[in-house]
Amino acid sequence: MNRRPRLSARLKLTLSYAGFLLVAGVLLLAVVWVFMLRWVRDDDAPSLQEKFGGVIIVGPGRSDLLRGFVPAAATALACLLVVGLLGGWILAGRMLAPLTRIASAARLAANGSLSHRIRLQGPRDEFRELADVFDIMLEQLESHVAEQQRFAANASHELRTPLAISRTLLDAARNDPTPDQGKVIERLHTVNTRAIDLTEALLLLSRADHGSFTREPVDLSLIVEEAAETLLPLAEKRRITLDVTGNTTQTVGSAALLLRMVTNLVQNAIVHNLPADGTVTIHTESQHGASVLRVENTGHALPAELVPTLTEPFQRGTGRVRADEQAGVGLGLAIVHSIVRAHDGTLDLTPRPTGGLLVTIRLPRGG
Repeated sequence: MNRRPRLSARLKLTLSYAGFLLVAGVLLLAVVWVFMLRWVRDDDAPSLQEKFGGVIIVGPGRSDLLRGFVPAAATALACLLVVGLLGGWILAGRMLAPLTRIASAARLAANGSLSHRIRLQGPRDEFRELADVFDIMLEQLESHVAEQQRFAANASHELRTPLAISRTLLDAARNDPTPDQGKVIERLHTVNTRAIDLTEALLLLSRADHGSFTREPVDLSLIVEEAAETLLPLAEKRRITLDVTGNTTQTVGSAALLLRMVTNLVQNAIVHNLPADGTVTIHTESQHGASVLRVENTGHALPAELVPTLTEPFQRGTGRVRADEQAGVGLGLAIVHSIVRAHDGTLDLTPRPTGGLLVTIRLPRGG
């Protein structure tokens, strides 16, 4: 949008400084003038010489004072104006220098360069606070953009894989004069199911990231019972014991998203619970004004450096799953993390010394 050119902030401040100094000078000269008039006789007043005779010394009249005072006052005001303009221009430049650096950083960020930092030095005043906040914002933006780029690249790769497999199967079936249609259809169905699951997971992850859901009171313990009941056949198939404990735990949020969060956690705990005959413990409680959910499973020991990466998209932990199970799309804990963040909660992953993982989620307590 085109705008008419206007005075810059520096010029406005300069004119303000000069104007203030000029007004102060005029007021000072006016006070001096009024004070001097008290001791100056009127030109029309009769002199003492006329009344008493003799010779006396008579001071200057108002007309004499005007002839001597006005030029000097005008010169003083002109000097004040010059000093005000020059000094105001210099002072305004020094005062606005931090804003100039912030504007330059904002311009670089608008052009796509998010790595620049202001790092303003000097006293911790309003400009320093603004620059620090801007640096924090740039750091968060850079991290978010890098995460989104990495996520987009991984998502493209993951979606391209089932499509490429489907194309290969179709090409093979077309070139084979006697294809086993049942086998081809079954493999295409498996690949298509995986692509659909991945697409739905991506949509759910986007929904959680944007926080586009209605908040309502939710009993987290009922959500846990529903998720455990749904996943009980999978646990029995893998000879995993589900242990659900805890009391009524109220929170506020989306029941559908919270159910998906708990389901992902429990399913992840079951699938990665190797060897078989393990245990998954799910516990809910209210603690220190927060609703707490703990999901703990047995299994292989996890390296400490691997745990912080588990919530990143398309991370599959150790990758050790049973041959008769799907490895998943790699978004389970990433979706959990996004849902927890959208509900203003915290997620903590702790490797168990004896193997397995302890996941602790704290959500705001409902009324």
